[in-house]
This record gives sequence, structure tokens and C-alpha cells, in this order.
Amino acid sequence: MTPVTTRPLDAIAHRMMIERGLEPDFSTAVLSEVAGLREAAPPVGPDVRDLRERPWASIDNDTSRDLDQLSVAEPLPGGAVKVLVAIADVDAMVKRGSAIDDHARANTTSVYTAAGIFPMLPERLSTDLTSLGPGKDRAAMVVEMVVDGGAVTGSSVYRAVVRNHAQLAYNAVAAWLDGAGPAPAALLAVAGLDEQIRIQDRVAQALRGLRFQRGALSLQTPRAEAVFDADRLLDLRADVPNRAKELIEDLMVAANGVTARLLADRGFPSLRRVLQAPARWPRIVALAEGLGETLPADPSARALSDFLVRRRAQDPVRFPELSLSIVKLLGRGQYALERPGQRAEGHFGLAVSDYTHSTAPNRRFPDLVTQRLLKAALAGAPPPYSDGELGALASHCSTQEEGAEKVERQVGKSAAALLLASRVGERFDGLVTGASAKGTWVRVSRPPVEGRLVRGFQGLDVGDAVRVELTHTDVERGYIDFARSAAG
Repeated sequence: MTPVTTRPLDAIAHRMMIERGLEPDFSTAVLSEVAGLREAAPPVGPDVRDLRERPWASIDNDTSRDLDQLSVAEPLPGGAVKVLVAIADVDAMVKRGSAIDDHARANTTSVYTAAGIFPMLPERLSTDLTSLGPGKDRAAMVVEMVVDGGAVTGSSVYRAVVRNHAQLAYNAVAAWLDGAGPAPAALLAVAGLDEQIRIQDRVAQALRGLRFQRGALSLQTPRAEAVFDADRLLDLRADVPNRAKELIEDLMVAANGVTARLLADRGFPSLRRVLQAPARWPRIVALAEGLGETLPADPSARALSDFLVRRRAQDPVRFPELSLSIVKLLGRGQYALERPGQRAEGHFGLAVSDYTHSTAPNRRFPDLVTQRLLKAALAGAPPPYSDGELGALASHCSTQEEGAEKVERQVGKSAAALLLASRVGERFDGLVTGASAKGTWVRVSRPPVEGRLVRGFQGLDVGDAVRVELTHTDVERGYIDFARSAAG
């Protein structure tokens, strides 16, 4: 595929950020504060543990530099495992009320587009001073968990100094764990790290297994990642789940649960991440009936989970489209204030009742807020935010997250149109992903993009394989048009 410059996308992304109420650029006040920052010495004190010699490692995307967490595990007698998750102490460098904090509070999240990243925090912080980069001594909040049989049976949270001994990447670690590739060089360079990662993988799989027994949902929605060479967009590639991503996801879900419960136990308010039982459950029931399945009249995460497992096995080709329909019917996750003694909703999709966002403070503002609450709770200080402030933040963060996702989707569509602009007239093998009075949609696999079938759609239905010809693209609007090929 011919690489294309991202300049048209840059302008689109910048405009979309503004239209969605997000700030694409850092102010002069922020840049001035960043210019005055210096690397801080590691914290010391009776409440700060020195854990630098532990074999900490990060696992993230190939190009990630804003590293929020590290992990390490220690087998215990009787088969249990102690797992430690270190989370970057962003609050140590980003003071509440600073210009940097104000920008983070305005956007509430980093925005990852095919044109590039709009980071929540300036890169001097997120990819350096507050990133848990390799070989750096960094302040961290550590969530310690004892996991036995997939359940967290004990936990604590404390401050520490840590050092990342190996920066690992999802795809390489997953290939190695699955026996489909060699051990990454960074992993082999640290004595015993191979067994360390295998232990964490076993723990993560046990945590996942128990959550799925309780009804966690296994969904597979199509996503594409942009591949760059400097400022040139080379390709869009399918982003698929793998074992290393599951490892990190499951450890983070467990750590977020520990954080939520600690704040509740200390009588602190918190920002919970919730996904309520779906109001459109009857539509999900009807969708299942159309596939010959029966779901209960009242929402049941376990019944829905079992249904999805069966459908994945019976019809893997159509499963991504079924997943997308279910995701839309489930509704969006939201942030919600939980006051002491007043239980917020749990997370229907994860099948957990206690859940907050705390493990990515370089990338999400709710995590930074949670970190400040957590530090105050551990220090015996009053909450740094009032209930009113947290309620307003919950609403604002939910709104900004939705805006960020819309920016990412729109720029992704424009990127796909840009990549295909020079290929008008080419033919592709596609799969019908939508067929209604509103239009017929086709997804092709290389690159993984979706477009509208503007001619020859008669008689086609979801799941049908079809040969199509690319007829038109519109980069500004993100439109891709196909016509059914004469050979199709």
C-alpha cells in the first residue's frame, strides 16, 4: 500500500477536537510550566517502600512511551500468588490547580487518532517524567493482591519507588506465550523474567476465568490501528485481542477493584466506572430469538455471556457484527459518584460490582483524581475533592470521553478514505456488515475498513460474501463507496 502524508488528517483531527469541545493544543501557560519542570528525586520516608530491585516489567503497545503500570508476581505457599501492580505517581508531578492540571481536567483523556496522539499531559511528563520508562527510578502507587483460584483474597495499597527492568510489547509477548514466536530480547535480558511473565499469565487467566463464570462478556468489535513511518501513514491494521493484552487487562481490572474497595472501606467518595444493566435488554432478547436462542426476560450478564460464547463458536464470521450490535444495545460506560455508604452501579460487562479507573493516570483524568483520593485516604487526610466536585467531574469526564471516541472514529474513517484514495477502481473481497433501509455496508479485510455499497446491493444480507469495486472516497467526510463487482 502506498504511504500517504498525514497532513490532511492533521487538519481534520484538529477541527474535530475543537468541534467536540476538546483542546487540541497546550496553552502558553502549560508550556511555561513544563519548561520549568525538573526530574524529581525518588521519594523517601517510612511510608515509601524501595522496590526497585524487583523484576518489574511493562507490557504495552509497540510504540507506547506513556507507560502507566508495571507488574510483578511472587508465588506463595499453597498455590496462591502475590501480584504487585505499580501505577505511575502522576500526582507527584502534576499539582492540582496548575495549568497542566487544568488542561488535563478540560480534556480528561488522551485522544489516539490515525493522525497522531493528542496527549492529556505534555509529553515531557507523560512519556518521560511520569512515565515508568525502562531504567528509571520512579515514584509509584503499588496495589498488592493475593490471588488464589482466580479470586483476590487479600490486598493492600502503598507508595513505593520502582524501576522498570524490561519494556515489553503485546504482540511479541503474546506470540511467545502462545508458542508462535521467540522470547523477546528484552525479556531474556533479565534473569528469571520469562518465568515471571508466565506466572502473571497464569494468574491473569485464573482471574479472567472467574469473571467469566460470573458473567463477564466476551465481545469482538472490529478496530483498526494506524501504522506510521514518521509523518506518513503506511497502513491500517486490524487490532485483535491477544494473550498479553488479556494479561494486562485482567490484572488492571483486579487492581481497580482493590482501589475501589479501599476507598469505600476508608469512608471516601470515589469516581466509579459503571455500566448499568441494559435498558434495551428486550431488544437483546429479540436479537437472540432471531438466532434461535432464548434469553431470560430480566437482564442477566451470565446468560448473555453464555449466549455470546455459543455464537462465537457457531458463527465466528458474523460474530464481530453481533458483538457490535450488543455493544450498542448495552450502552456506554459512564463515570459516577459513589458516596460513602451509597453503592453505585457495578459494571455489567465486566461482571464486577466494585470498579474504578485508577491504573492509567498519564492518559485519563479520572485515574489521576482517584490517585489523589487514594493518597489522602492512606495518609489519613480528608478527601481532596468534595462530593459536588466529584459528581460534576463524573459527568464531565463521561461527556469528554464520548467526544474523544467520536474524534477517533471520524479520523479513522478519514484515514481509511485517504489510504484508499489512489485505489479507486480496484476490487476487493468483502463481507456485508449491515443491510437495512438506511443502506448496505461492506467490510473489506485489507485494509480493515468499511464502506457503503452504493450499487448492486439488492438481495444481499448481513454475512454475505461479496466482491466489490471501490468507486469513490471522500477524505474530509470519511466516506468510502463500493459497487458490487460484475464478477461478484
